[in-house]
Amino acid sequence: MLTLTQMSWRPQYRSSKFRNVYGKVANREHCFDGIPITKNVHDNHFCAVNARFLAIVTESAGGGSFLVIPLEQTGRIEPNYPKVCGHQGNVLDIKWNPFIDNIIASCSEDTSVRIWEIPEGGLKRNMTEALLELHGHSRRVGLVEWHPTTNNILFSAGYDYKVLIWNLDVGEPVKMIDCHSDVILCMSFNTDGSLLTTTCKDKKLRVIEPRSGRVLQEANCKNHRVNRVVFLGNMKRLLTTGVSRWNTRQIALWDQEDLSMPLIEEEIDGLSGLLFPFYDADTHMLYLAGKGDGNIRYYEISTEKPYLSYLMEFRSPAPQKGLGVMPKHGLDVSACEVFRFYKLVTLKGLIEPISMIVPRRSDSYQEDIYPMTPGTEPALTPDEWLGGINRDPVLMSLKEGYKKSPKMVFKAPIKEKKSVVVNGIDLLENVPPRTENELLRMFFRQQDEIRRLKEELAQKDIRIRQLQLELKNLRNSPKNC
Repeated sequence: MLTLTQMSWRPQYRSSKFRNVYGKVANREHCFDGIPITKNVHDNHFCAVNARFLAIVTESAGGGSFLVIPLEQTGRIEPNYPKVCGHQGNVLDIKWNPFIDNIIASCSEDTSVRIWEIPEGGLKRNMTEALLELHGHSRRVGLVEWHPTTNNILFSAGYDYKVLIWNLDVGEPVKMIDCHSDVILCMSFNTDGSLLTTTCKDKKLRVIEPRSGRVLQEANCKNHRVNRVVFLGNMKRLLTTGVSRWNTRQIALWDQEDLSMPLIEEEIDGLSGLLFPFYDADTHMLYLAGKGDGNIRYYEISTEKPYLSYLMEFRSPAPQKGLGVMPKHGLDVSACEVFRFYKLVTLKGLIEPISMIVPRRSDSYQEDIYPMTPGTEPALTPDEWLGGINRDPVLMSLKEGYKKSPKMVFKAPIKEKKSVVVNGIDLLENVPPRTENELLRMFFRQQDEIRRLKEELAQKDIRIRQLQLELKNLRNSPKNC
């Protein structure tokens, strides 16, 4: 009888439960059609999704706007569908609060970050008033990211080369990270949010301790020009996408504690569009989606060599402008869905859901592909995190389907107009405009302010006249004769 120790046969390929994962495109009636997707060339996704709503940045004249559509409201969207349209410049990024599912942050070319509260059932009319307007950047704001474990902590990165950390409990920036010498391209957190990694136009990859702003590690990426970066869960690894010296698209894997050299570099293809990386810490799967092409490649990542194992590729002839990703608790576990993209097809004005499915014969819950996953409950308050505490995400099981945690409500702080001083710098002091666009934005902001002051003055004039009349009447009354 042959014992296990005597068996010398090994499979020729690496065994994996995700080897046969395939992408399934939703039927046309389950897509979102007739959407004027923004034509802005900024390298962002212009799309954010959670278990209740889909938000998409739209093309608009005179200011920036985005749509918010309840997920069940699929099909054709009417041209006059209400929008969130309070920004004075193009909207460049939008992100849902991971713990309060009707709160969304947006940032814009008008230099502001805004927090919006979407009513139950979606918008019934255009929304122009934000819950909070956050002013602190001197140039347009290109990125916003919520802290992964702490409620009401928001990060924003501007074209002033600064990252501001906002405590939304008080509605103010509480920290400023000022270590970049050019535009910040991407921000990503590790699992507990104790580390932030950034890519920058200065061709450097940085690992930063966000509360102190201290750069722990820095890589000068001259051969591999980095565009996007993502933390790979708790593996202590980073993955970057970029361009090689021969202008081919490339990915690189790094040890977060030693950025002197990448662990591996792999060329993908010769196309020119940016590669967006998405990592699923539950399945250790990495998805690479090219901007301007319709393909999504996927890999499995391990801590041992060869680190990266190619699985398969989802192909589509329709080019994608960006992709939104559904959080884990919004997936269909009965269909063995492990990831879901919302693909922006600009030419058709279409948002197309793509489900990544593990083929299984059994209808029962597949525990091996759905481990405990970060849920909808924050692990920390802003004061705890700012005080130096780190805590892993509060995990939830997907076995019973998605059960809503006790409902959290966002309370906007009452703010007074005052100077905003961070690291000894007043962020609201007048900063001279650097470009024609900034000059125009400043002009429009000043016009709004002048209009408001004129209205205030007119009201005061009316009140003065009323008081003068009352005084005249008092003087002319018989009692005073």
